[in-house]
Amino acid sequence: MASSASPFWVIMWRVPRVTAAEGNLPPGADLSLTLPVPPRVALLTIPPRIFPGRTTPNNFPSVLTVDASGHLLLKANQGPATGPTVIDLPGHQEFCWRPTVAGYFVLDAKSASAIALPNTKYIMHPSHLGLVASPTDDGHYMVAELQMIIGGDTADLLCFSSQTGEWVSKDVPYPLPPRPLSPNGIVSLSGRLWWVDLSWCLLTCDPFADAPVLTVVPLPEGKALEYGEAGGLLDKYRCVGVSAGKLRFVDMYKNHNTSGAAQISVWTLADPDSTEWTLEYEATFGEICNDASFKATGLPRKIPVLALIHPTNPDVLYFFLDEHMVGVDVRARKVVECEVYELVEPPREHVSSCFVHAWQLPRALCSGSAKETEDDGMNDELQQLRL
Repeated sequence: MASSASPFWVIMWRVPRVTAAEGNLPPGADLSLTLPVPPRVALLTIPPRIFPGRTTPNNFPSVLTVDASGHLLLKANQGPATGPTVIDLPGHQEFCWRPTVAGYFVLDAKSASAIALPNTKYIMHPSHLGLVASPTDDGHYMVAELQMIIGGDTADLLCFSSQTGEWVSKDVPYPLPPRPLSPNGIVSLSGRLWWVDLSWCLLTCDPFADAPVLTVVPLPEGKALEYGEAGGLLDKYRCVGVSAGKLRFVDMYKNHNTSGAAQISVWTLADPDSTEWTLEYEATFGEICNDASFKATGLPRKIPVLALIHPTNPDVLYFFLDEHMVGVDVRARKVVECEVYELVEPPREHVSSCFVHAWQLPRALCSGSAKETEDDGMNDELQQLRL
């Protein structure tokens, strides 16, 4: 099925490939990218000097966040730890044993370069670590981790600035009651970071501010769950993403219409300062599967796994269904794209929305990305972008 997606964005797979040898990349490059038109999946390739271990289901490098500036935040363990970790920061002293030496890198896709973040021992939870470009578009970015203690009324915002090259810790009032914040991803929008708990709420702040303030954005009414409910499942049936410049909440979990049919709902946050969601549209899976466009795929009638929302067209969602990535115009109840997808890890039965990013490419990469072609109704071979 021919793709109708824009070549200015890609579906970025979270787990990179690791080359067998340094010479498998272009001279001087720290990375390469395969950037096919959606619904095929884009892949990052890195050398063993960035990830020296062997990729396994339990040990693999991970793209934590992507940004339209061309920066990617990568976690890549540097091998087994050989001693204790000692942290000595104002207000944070700790002596602990960690099984591996954590490595974090900011990748610049435009220059194919990688910068290793210093003093990564300060990072406590990679799932609470994000990257956001400066809203002034000056090439500056901030890496930030929200570090909280359950029951505390303050938290630490650990920030690394590309301008200073140093970490600083900022005290922030913590507005949530005593309950762990489930790490379901981090989204950047309008110079802010948004920490997503798909069972409860979102937290947002401006990490560039001298005194950041955390704001709570509850999920739509009736969507909050008890802590631990649907543990390990929610990122298969819910996601939060940016589409057409606004935050969107997509929900499939135990979501039924008045007749009891399984459905999908999409909600919108009107602007970054809003804390109330507006329901955009709903559709049942039966309506989608009954359409001729779905029947033409030959795929089975079953509830798929949610992948992501199109970054510029909020009517289009992507799903994992068996070995296929399927794009659906949910408002129109029509399949618009369908392709077999490739992956490095994990096994297909474990895929979810946390393993893909909707990445809007910087202008410098758009001209070199794979162009849409047709060959018997299928996209042509992928173009390998060697930076």
